[in-house]
Amino acid sequence: MDWCALPSGDRYTLKNVSIPACLLGQPGDLIRTDITVEGGKVSEGPAPELDAKGGLLLPAFTDMHTHLDKGHIWPRSPNPDGTFMGALTTVAGDREARWSAEDVYARASFALKCAHAHGTRAIRTHLDSIAPQEDISWPVFRALREEWAGRIELQAVCLTGCDYVDPEPSTRWLHLADLVKESGGVLGTVTYPVPDLADRLRTFFQHAKARGLEADFHVDETNDPASATLRTIAEVALETGFDAPITVSHCCSLAVQDEAEADRTMDLVAEAGLNVVSLPLCNLYLQDRDPGRTPRWRGITLVHEMKARGINVSFASDNTRDPFYASGDLDMLEVVREATRIGHLDHTSTDWITAFTTNPAKACGFANPSYAPGALADFVLLKARRWNEALARPQSDRVVIRGGRAIDRTLPDYSDLDALMEH
Repeated sequence: MDWCALPSGDRYTLKNVSIPACLLGQPGDLIRTDITVEGGKVSEGPAPELDAKGGLLLPAFTDMHTHLDKGHIWPRSPNPDGTFMGALTTVAGDREARWSAEDVYARASFALKCAHAHGTRAIRTHLDSIAPQEDISWPVFRALREEWAGRIELQAVCLTGCDYVDPEPSTRWLHLADLVKESGGVLGTVTYPVPDLADRLRTFFQHAKARGLEADFHVDETNDPASATLRTIAEVALETGFDAPITVSHCCSLAVQDEAEADRTMDLVAEAGLNVVSLPLCNLYLQDRDPGRTPRWRGITLVHEMKARGINVSFASDNTRDPFYASGDLDMLEVVREATRIGHLDHTSTDWITAFTTNPAKACGFANPSYAPGALADFVLLKARRWNEALARPQSDRVVIRGGRAIDRTLPDYSDLDALMEH
């Protein structure tokens, strides 16, 4: 942090910062301006100055799709072949054998320390909720949410297969839906092309609506063009008039479907007002993997075409050092950098940064990040003065400002988890 030591005291002005014009409601790319901070919030008027020399000042990030309960199990349960099925079976075995409350808490805490140090202010996590795990992980989540209040705002989504959502509600489904409600969570499931999916979704929306819950789906995480559950979700949402926010993630198969079919689906997604989140790092790792064969596609959904339809598109981290993704550190700047490369976000519009900041905040109902007077001074300040510089390096010397003050960005040591990795 030597390049940018903030002035002492709780009032100062960052001179000559570069801010994305779209986040100021203005046209163009970057705008050079000054930002004054007082008492942890954006303010106005004269104050001791620090010249940021054009450094990018971004809002602290919202990471709207993670798996804190799975994170960091790779050393003890690596994916044997890098495939999606290898990830499913390996995680299931690790969960059944190792996921005590203490284990989940320690690994999730480690992940949150990483996210905080990198500049994330809000996280939505999915929690494996197949019985009996839901009664272990949800109390841990509630404890973490309280512990991290004021640093990272947390939301949680239950994660099961859609076979859990019986058209004739089972005791296990009712228990889970009630647990999610009691925990202030979001109702979620994984959709796949079963014959009665529409009926299962009607049941899902019925129970979400009865409990006042939002919906969040894992959708079509495959390169099989016959997997088209995204369209079914949009159709049933429109049919039932479900009016709470709905998020759909992955939507990979859309990119390998017939163009006319994909267009019809995206039109329905736009009509239904669904929020879409793309997970490029995990999809790049898993999709189109076949031993001895070079992958032919990148795995992400049709983000440009969705954005052009006015669909609220976001990007997020997804898995971290587990069988679904061997790398990652919940660093949203890494997601910005890699999503730009993988999805060709450059040479298009100048407002893609909203997909990592304001769009996910809107989708999840988190407070909208802002530079306006009175807003919380939660920022990530980069030495980079333009996007090319920001994307060229990991920005390890970034300054994370929370409540107007630079935080300690020391990352936890992997050895902190060694005791959990013993077989």
